Amino acid sequence: MALVLGSSTGGVGRHVLSLVRGLVAAGCPVLVCGPAANDELFGFTTAGAEFLPVEIPASPGPQDSGAIRAMRRALSSRPVNVVHAHGLRAAFVATLARPGAPLIVTWHNAVLAKGLRGSASALVERIVARSATLTLGASDDLVQRAVGLGARNARLSPVAALETAPPQRSRSAVRAEFRLAPATPLVLSVGRLHPQKRYDVLVEAAARWRDIDPAPVTVVAGSGPSYMGLAQRASELHAKVHFLGHRTDVPDLLGGADIALVTSDWEARQLFAQEALRAGVPLIATAVGGLPGLVGDAAVLIPAGDVEALDTAVREMLADPERRADYALRGPRQAATWPTEHDTVVDVLAAYASVTETSRASRG
Repeated sequence: MALVLGSSTGGVGRHVLSLVRGLVAAGCPVLVCGPAANDELFGFTTAGAEFLPVEIPASPGPQDSGAIRAMRRALSSRPVNVVHAHGLRAAFVATLARPGAPLIVTWHNAVLAKGLRGSASALVERIVARSATLTLGASDDLVQRAVGLGARNARLSPVAALETAPPQRSRSAVRAEFRLAPATPLVLSVGRLHPQKRYDVLVEAAARWRDIDPAPVTVVAGSGPSYMGLAQRASELHAKVHFLGHRTDVPDLLGGADIALVTSDWEARQLFAQEALRAGVPLIATAVGGLPGLVGDAAVLIPAGDVEALDTAVREMLADPERRADYALRGPRQAATWPTEHDTVVDVLAAYASVTETSRASRG
């Protein structure tokens, strides 16, 4: 099985790592193709896969030709029964490499870009949708989008959150890192610093929370292209927001947090939302994409891009200890209804079997 992914620092890479572990445990030889930095970050080879670097650029352009040639060499260098690409960029490169094996594509994200970039991305979507043997969507709206663009065979395939290790530090130790007084609330968000995540809305709302007594401190774990603009805006507004960069201790951070936030314009099955509910941290999230179906009644849902709604939701949650305790209990109950990593691997193996059987039937 050849798993293909583009540059990732979070959810997609962690999902592929989960699949690698499950497939290897099931006795399937696995090849992973993607940027070299991915293997350094996620450890695909350590998990038992063979890794071949293919530098897939973040945006379509002339540099794709080199990635396509590298992908073609990688896929022709050994027998491959199924090519499973994750995300549109990886799928586009895999499609143009013309693999001899059936191509499965998992759509993890919606295209939100506008203008010329949005038009280019829409073209990529259409090519990928019509080229894949099977399309898997991480949320229902992604499946509908793929079908609308001409996907031949598409269905839902939820992405399970990885089981995380228990916290290594106590709540007091985590809070001491940020020099918090015992009564000071800690608000946490985790995600890539990218416009889709709408951390600009979080910063605007956090600036208002200075009049709360005691004023909460907000921390955001993640790196990305929006860092400079967000940090500058937080400084201008004197917002108590700290951008921590990439962190590997999210369970620890959740253990020290009083509220978790997801402020995105769109998400499928956002991994941090799953981690927060599993950890019993009250969650406030935007009602977009697959989030309402994911969290059910275990989180407070607000409109995307609405500073007023975010401000009000946080104030109400901080002001009501009983409400926080209620949502802390709702989270694990909701998490118990989700598919596990094992369930996801079983689902993907069934997808592989379906396309290989179809391929054999068409040849015979």
